[in-house]
Amino acid sequence: MNAMFRISGAGRLSQAKTASFSFDDKSYVGIEGDTLASALLANGVHLVGRSFKYHRPRGVLSAGAEEPNALVQIVRDDARKTPNVRATVQELYDGLTAHSQNRWPSLSFDIGAVNDIASPLFSAGFYYKTFMWPKSAWKSLYEPKIRAAAGLGVSPDKPDPDHYAARYAHCEVLVLGGGAAGVAAALAAAETGVRVILADEQAEFGGSLRFESGARIDGQDGYAWAQAAIAKLKAMDNVRVLSRTTAFGYYAQNFVGLVERVSDHLKNPGHDLARERLWQVRAGRVVIATGAIERHMVFANNDRPGVMLASAARTYLNHYGVAVGRNVGVYTANDSAYAAAIDLKKAGVNIAAIVDLRDNPTCPVVDEARALGIEINFGRAVVSAGGKLRVSSMTVQPKNGGGERTIPVDAILMSAGWTPSVHLFSQSRGKVAFNDETKRFVPGTYAQDCVSVGACNGTDGLDATVDEAYAAGAKAAKEAGGKTGKSAKPKVDAGESWSRGMLGAAPGAGQGTTVKAFVDFQNDVTAKDIRQAVHEGMHSIEHVKRFTTNGMATDQGKTSNMHGLAIAAEELGKPIPQVGLTTFRAPYTPVTFGSIVGHARGALFDPTRRTATHGWASRQGAVFEDVGHWKRAWYFPKAGEDMHAAVNRECVTVRKVGGLFDASTLGKIEVVGPDAAKFMELLYTNPWEKLETGRCRYGIMLREDGFIYDDGVVGRLAPDRFHVTTTTGGAPRVMNHMEDYLQTEFPHLNVWLTSITEQWAVMAVQGPKSRDIIAPLVEGIDMSDEAMPHMSVREGKICGVPTRLFRMSFTGERGFEVNVPADYGEAVWEALWAEGQKHGATAYGTETMHVLRAEKGYIIVGQDTDGTVTPNDAGLDWAVGKKKTDFVGIRGLTRPDLVAKGRKQLVGLKTKDPKVVLEEGAQIVADPKQPIPMKMIGHVTSSYWSENCGRSIALALVAGGRDSMGETLFVPMPNGTIEVEVTGMVFVDEKGERLNG
Repeated sequence: MNAMFRISGAGRLSQAKTASFSFDDKSYVGIEGDTLASALLANGVHLVGRSFKYHRPRGVLSAGAEEPNALVQIVRDDARKTPNVRATVQELYDGLTAHSQNRWPSLSFDIGAVNDIASPLFSAGFYYKTFMWPKSAWKSLYEPKIRAAAGLGVSPDKPDPDHYAARYAHCEVLVLGGGAAGVAAALAAAETGVRVILADEQAEFGGSLRFESGARIDGQDGYAWAQAAIAKLKAMDNVRVLSRTTAFGYYAQNFVGLVERVSDHLKNPGHDLARERLWQVRAGRVVIATGAIERHMVFANNDRPGVMLASAARTYLNHYGVAVGRNVGVYTANDSAYAAAIDLKKAGVNIAAIVDLRDNPTCPVVDEARALGIEINFGRAVVSAGGKLRVSSMTVQPKNGGGERTIPVDAILMSAGWTPSVHLFSQSRGKVAFNDETKRFVPGTYAQDCVSVGACNGTDGLDATVDEAYAAGAKAAKEAGGKTGKSAKPKVDAGESWSRGMLGAAPGAGQGTTVKAFVDFQNDVTAKDIRQAVHEGMHSIEHVKRFTTNGMATDQGKTSNMHGLAIAAEELGKPIPQVGLTTFRAPYTPVTFGSIVGHARGALFDPTRRTATHGWASRQGAVFEDVGHWKRAWYFPKAGEDMHAAVNRECVTVRKVGGLFDASTLGKIEVVGPDAAKFMELLYTNPWEKLETGRCRYGIMLREDGFIYDDGVVGRLAPDRFHVTTTTGGAPRVMNHMEDYLQTEFPHLNVWLTSITEQWAVMAVQGPKSRDIIAPLVEGIDMSDEAMPHMSVREGKICGVPTRLFRMSFTGERGFEVNVPADYGEAVWEALWAEGQKHGATAYGTETMHVLRAEKGYIIVGQDTDGTVTPNDAGLDWAVGKKKTDFVGIRGLTRPDLVAKGRKQLVGLKTKDPKVVLEEGAQIVADPKQPIPMKMIGHVTSSYWSENCGRSIALALVAGGRDSMGETLFVPMPNGTIEVEVTGMVFVDEKGERLNG
């Protein structure tokens, strides 16, 4: 294979298993187990992208999820084009196709690089000060150009053909992070027998053990120990091990979101295999072992391709067997970069020089580097990197000033120290604390049942890390009820330790300089930009962040936050803790929409609920509409009928003969208990204590502010049992409303609430012949007017099955609502339909229901009310108990604004031209000739053609409506103004005589 930077004998991958891939249409060969980044580096490719604002050439910076530069587009086919994939995370597979982003016409020659020349025009916060003149140019020029330039990569433009899975899981101990700390904690917890989940974002476990050549645990190489421990954990029934799984969000009550990359690493994933899986985990205790992230050095041109983190170069060498260069320079303020130089030197790579900002550090790695003959320059700084598409040199100068020296290199490794990864801890609402000695933020005050261990807790050294993590895992498991483990704690034979380092800009990029020393690579934020933000009055770190966009890219400032904070603190002359720390928000790394949405798309976007009669209605040719989650029959057209003809026929037939309507979707709640009546008295405006068993009452529910919240008919089945109906859309919120008050305001009441919406199928039989249709099928119920008057309920049987039979009407005709167990719904409906056919009855849908109820002036909450309507506004004062001293909303009703004159009131409208049907939502004015903007005095809430009335009818909310009866108002429309007359709300049978047939 032709991979010039692959070192024979180095790394852990088998060179016998090759994988072909392409990048920007050029073919390369890598090894199975490579990431795209390691495979590109093995082939000598360092230039992988262009920066967002200045379009500067960029290369691989890291070897993990913190990567800000190497963002590529992965293409499987026309429908599978994924932008902004981190090359350091994307695993290589045979046939992988990748393209660079944010460049035109090519990566090496990008016209957008002109922005780098014009960078003085694009300094920090330029978007707050430009594009303001001329004003007319914003929509025609500035906005279109800005939108065209915004974003990284190209979003896919075809439907996603993949599917995504989701799982819920519970465990006593959840360990986040699969390095030495996470594995040790999982081992300790697992030995106790409790349920353990161990998750890590990498394809293989081990964390920093992947590159630490000096680590040895239990007599083994550190990485080999981690693999043996993982194999042991996988063999345990109480442990779930999840690789390629990122913990992206830590939420309330130890609820953690994980996303598992299931098939992105496979060449040909089967259609039955999910692309990603969302894990929603509720844990008894969480052990956070997310490690630390190496910081870069902030110096001029530190973004050149070939300039990278020392730990990344070490990972590419020791795990992937790849040298990042042949003549490598090292710039550090920390011991860890020495280990990278030593490993590369031993692998045959020339180390041009180590430049150490510290004056005279003493430690074993310094001695070893010197013994290997590596040139070390103490007390010096790299003040600039040379080259353009690839770094070619580093310019070195004493840190306090002096002569410069240029050293030729083809890669620069840098390390400013390590930042504990406190992202998940912060998301848990924990408060971090600043350690002034080590100059880093570490977990401080905990808000949830979790513990941080290892490097993310500021613990230095492998021995201390393993000890701390093992103890934490054992303690978490024991507190969750686990038994005492018998296995011995892992013994660290040798390890590496790094601490200290520096924060902020290095010499040569400090105060007073104008060089491009990058703090945030992805958003092109330099040290100079941070200082400018402070000079322009941004003294809060959150304001600095927004002014400069530091830490606002897809990497969320994993490498840049601490540097930006330190530079701002220096400029403000304040200690770092006083400047503060930006908020870490979920997700930790980008999460696809697909993984969050899962199966909830297309036909499954929303749950679809169907009534028991849905199949029958479909066979009858019903047209359905969506009402909340329900599929409801809208109308039942006969041959040759359109919607209007079908609805007109249904409306007339119901009033002349009768009709059947499926009302199963109405919310139904049972209120049961010795204090059921007292509870109803408090939740509804009406009185309930004296309602007789077997009778019904229309009830209104208010919010605290006095506005109508819901309504429905309530039947009293027994002294301690009420059958409550709600609007279809209001069922869940009414149930929640009731439970909320029962648990928080009225916990002394002995009451139980049960949602029974899906337990009962409901068939409304309405019309003059309704009793004749039902009576032959009913057993044990006297249905005479004397025995069962309007607004009553009886229990008996229909068609041999139990029924709760209500005599009630939403049409103004004699009516009944038949409640039967849902399993029998379709059978009872068919029996009712057969009886109805004998009398010429019809099945009708929701549109006819709306017309019939509007003819009688019956309101629909949410259509004829808008959240600001009181019972008085709706003409329902009669439903408010005048002698009641307390109910939810009683004080709200007395607010001055709610009893003031001129409030909008519900009234009827008739158009002067009876053939004109008003549009719902149309605005109403008193004077159509007034200047624009006109004073709107109301709006149309419901409007229909009424075949029974032979004209259009409407309901409307109008200011002072009841005082305007008989007046002419106007509805301005695009095609002219419509005259309307204000009327009462009842258009059919004003006296209500038809309720008794």
